[in-house]
Amino acid sequence: MFYRVIIVSLFLSLSVSLFGMEIKSADADTAQYLKNPNYHQQIAMYDMYKTKQANIVMLGNSLTHGANWNQLLGRENVVEMGIPSDLVEGMLNRLEYVYNLKPKVVFILGGINDIYSWIPLETIMVNYIQILKNLEIRGIKPVVQSVVYAGEKWPNSADRNQQVEKFNRMLKQYARKNNIKYIDLNKSMSENKFLKDELTIDALHFNAKGFKVWAREIEKVLQKEGL
Repeated sequence: MFYRVIIVSLFLSLSVSLFGMEIKSADADTAQYLKNPNYHQQIAMYDMYKTKQANIVMLGNSLTHGANWNQLLGRENVVEMGIPSDLVEGMLNRLEYVYNLKPKVVFILGGINDIYSWIPLETIMVNYIQILKNLEIRGIKPVVQSVVYAGEKWPNSADRNQQVEKFNRMLKQYARKNNIKYIDLNKSMSENKFLKDELTIDALHFNAKGFKVWAREIEKVLQKEGL
């Protein structure tokens, strides 16, 4: 199963390097992510926002959307682009809004909604690799963040966290092989393969303490990047 992912990723790498093309989902018109009303709402907002450039973009889902990142990091050059309930395929198909900001680095957090939607890990990984490739061919540095485990009280968390663990192994291996920064958020936010209760409001979304831990990991990377 995992080798199929590697084969697909090698194909994507070859097609990008040979043709320099931007890759998008082939079935974007009928994709599952388009059934999410939050997606259409936020895209409409993106079209109205006035910011023309930001060095840092936070790309993700409701977890990313839960904080004012400029305030949290004490910076003025951060744009938050998280959409509640978004899938990795949705993130892939809204990258144009990231490109428009001409960022230096993009922090990516995605996959938990896909896993809870029972999307195969191979499919999630293919879309994730496309995001990474599309950013890199534009000279934008991607930073991969592990999918955070759900807490014990979240429905089906024991079963789904096994998939989270498998997907994170895939992400980490790909990042290592391709010299991409990988942040293991679970190392500081989870215990016994569950999100720590003291860091969450509902066994999935972070509270203030959770965001404080997350921001600390982000800041470590930004300092190393000289940002």
